[in-house]
Amino acid sequence: MIERRLFSPEHEAFRESFRRFIEREITPHHEAWEDQGFVDREVWRKAGAHGFLCMTLPEAYGGAGADKLYSVAQMEELARAGTTGIGFGLHSEIVAPYILHYGTEDQKARYLPRLASGEMVGAIAMSEPAAGSDLQGIRTTALRQPDGSYVLNGSKTFITNGWHADLVIVVAKTDPAAGAKGTSLFLVERGMAGFERGRRLKKLGLKAQDTSELFFHDVPLPAENLLGGAAYENRGFVCLMEQLPWERLQIAIGAAAAAEAAIEWTLAYVKERKAFGQPIGAFQNTRFKLAELATEVQVARVFVDRCCELILNDQLDTATASMAKYWCSDLQCKVMDECVQLFGGYGYMWEYPITRAYADARVQRIYGGTNEIMKELIARQLGLSGR
Repeated sequence: MIERRLFSPEHEAFRESFRRFIEREITPHHEAWEDQGFVDREVWRKAGAHGFLCMTLPEAYGGAGADKLYSVAQMEELARAGTTGIGFGLHSEIVAPYILHYGTEDQKARYLPRLASGEMVGAIAMSEPAAGSDLQGIRTTALRQPDGSYVLNGSKTFITNGWHADLVIVVAKTDPAAGAKGTSLFLVERGMAGFERGRRLKKLGLKAQDTSELFFHDVPLPAENLLGGAAYENRGFVCLMEQLPWERLQIAIGAAAAAEAAIEWTLAYVKERKAFGQPIGAFQNTRFKLAELATEVQVARVFVDRCCELILNDQLDTATASMAKYWCSDLQCKVMDECVQLFGGYGYMWEYPITRAYADARVQRIYGGTNEIMKELIARQLGLSGR
């Protein structure tokens, strides 16, 4: 297999430290968290105390000033362990960067250290019941009042970390008549009048992840809760487009790592499980199938690692990120399906990691923009348009 050269010894030391944290603080509890539908809040505080949250933030805001490869290593370890209930990636590498890149100095000082410590859990609310991948179609509004404040109305769904969230970045229309050019981002805190959480959603997979509905009924928002202040009013869509390549690459990173883990589990199983007097792995069908999967995952791994190099240098474009997200999530689902087949009846039993990984994988082709949307973005980059 091709040797990975992406990580330094320091990155690998961090990986090992975080792996031990997973083994000690996450894996023993994950099954119970799946049953209750959310992880215990204490794991967030422990992660913050160990420096495992918001690592790429500057030290002045509670981070370690680390490069993104530390977060990549963390994402890979969570995927390989099958601990899909942990929403650290969204918190640390989506929510916090929005505030870091676009927030005012007061917003950075107010929120970032608390996100880094685990005192606050962050979420971002884009999707709506009638607008998923089509962010231009959102209906939530935040209308400016005569005193300069805003009133927020609308609803969001499928919000990761939504149940635990103390801080939600809400995408809303500040100028509904202007379409995408009338979109802004707002910082909404737990406890604000009119902000309510709906039910925790019961899902096919990711059962320990607290995915929720959020409702906003005449929520009064001071002007200072507009992310970035007045300069960023009606510029929210631009901010979203700038950050989506990294978000989509994160999905590809998790997909490649999960596929690698599935192959490892399956290799161990087919070497031990016997049928017709010999290990399943001795049959040509099994050997060839795993050879095919290992090859495809190796190709994906090289591509994802190259994308990681690009993101480190701020060179990852939208089309390439879309390629990574679509290709790797499609491949992840293919690998999980083939590996479940090789497990036979045991592949359908929830106690086996491959079964949970099969269920967890399906949403990867949907969130972060459906894979059909990814293909549309790639086609546009090629100069093709349906209109």
